[in-house]
Amino acid sequence: MMQRRQFLQTIPALSAFAQAPSKPNIIFILADDLGIGGLSCYGADAFRTPQIDALAKSGIRFTNAYTAPLCGPSRALIMTGRYGFRTGASNQDATGTMKPANETFIPKVLKPAGYTSAMVGKWGQLPLGPAEFGFDEHLKFQGSGTYWNTQDRGKAYLLNGVTTPLKDNQYLPDLMHEFVVSFLHRNRTKPFFLYYSMSHVHGEILPTPDTAPGTNDHYKDNINYMDKLVGKLMATLDDLKLREKTLVIFFGDNGTASNYAERSTVHGKPLAGSKGDMEEGGALVPFIASWPRTTPAGIVSSQLTDATDFLPTFAALAGAQVPAKPIDGVSLVPALTGKPGPKRDWIFMQLARMWYVRDARFKLNQKGELRDMSNAPFAEPLAKDTPESAAARKRLQAVLDKLNPAGGIPDTGPASGRHAANEKKKSKR
Repeated sequence: MMQRRQFLQTIPALSAFAQAPSKPNIIFILADDLGIGGLSCYGADAFRTPQIDALAKSGIRFTNAYTAPLCGPSRALIMTGRYGFRTGASNQDATGTMKPANETFIPKVLKPAGYTSAMVGKWGQLPLGPAEFGFDEHLKFQGSGTYWNTQDRGKAYLLNGVTTPLKDNQYLPDLMHEFVVSFLHRNRTKPFFLYYSMSHVHGEILPTPDTAPGTNDHYKDNINYMDKLVGKLMATLDDLKLREKTLVIFFGDNGTASNYAERSTVHGKPLAGSKGDMEEGGALVPFIASWPRTTPAGIVSSQLTDATDFLPTFAALAGAQVPAKPIDGVSLVPALTGKPGPKRDWIFMQLARMWYVRDARFKLNQKGELRDMSNAPFAEPLAKDTPESAAARKRLQAVLDKLNPAGGIPDTGPASGRHAANEKKKSKR
């Protein structure tokens, strides 16, 4: 298959199958700690997200989209199009060691094609700052789950590198939205790339401006507010007559945090695993793509995708060249334009010294365990010994042998992939 032939090759930015009808604006919305159990369009029982549901109805909702189960390695996959064993970004601390001289992020890929770029929100465990990796503008806050200046990390934010106080009663997600609206107004006549990295719904979960007095369910309030902000963004695109010129991606950076996973059921059932786990609940995330009059509307796709696919996809749409190094992503332009083209046979996922390769039915991990995914995302038992599973083991082991993650940049952090300092704190309790 094509993907196997392209393991160690640079994927061309454009090919005969990947021609887009026009060069679009690109908005990439990244929700924080939002698994599929947080969105009603994915069958969530406890939450209603009408604005995001409407976005899904206007385009494609992918049901087999994967990324690393912690935010730093996940964001590195998105920005580089390369797996963690190539970049070294396989755990929360190592993600911060990437350098612009070694890794090229999406805005630098798109810049030669005439794109202006902005980053707003969480820079996460990514190194240095947005400007060093090619963003023209940015509004960046410290840490994760930052909302009000009552939080230590919420006292100030960086606006194009300038430390700016967050005022009393000023809600940072609203300030981020204002920055987004300003950027859209100022750049509506030229192609742009907007990386909108939301605060929601990472903890510390606090009341929103819409929280009613006496309300205790602040988590639901935060999901509601996130949904509201997405709706406001879509309304701004409509007002500026940019909607049909803009590809909007909504994606989750990892699964639901463990303390909210139990209530984030889908069709009455809890998912297997949560944020930080190598089970489905850790890496399976929402992925919605909408580009009116280009993306087929109302489609639910089971096509396998992972977070490395965005860089080659955006490069193809922009007519840009991908970096001259191994790129692991596969362009999604055929799916986004409703045209035939190559698809993934498998996805690969890594966190620290754990990894797996997964196809439509089976998952093989670094320990040699073969899991049966026929009841995923709710269960993934060990596969029974059948001719089908034997063939799958052989097929998936061949993929791991070619990738050779153990032969890449070694992971030397905690086995969990989390921050070493946080793991030390836990061990002292």
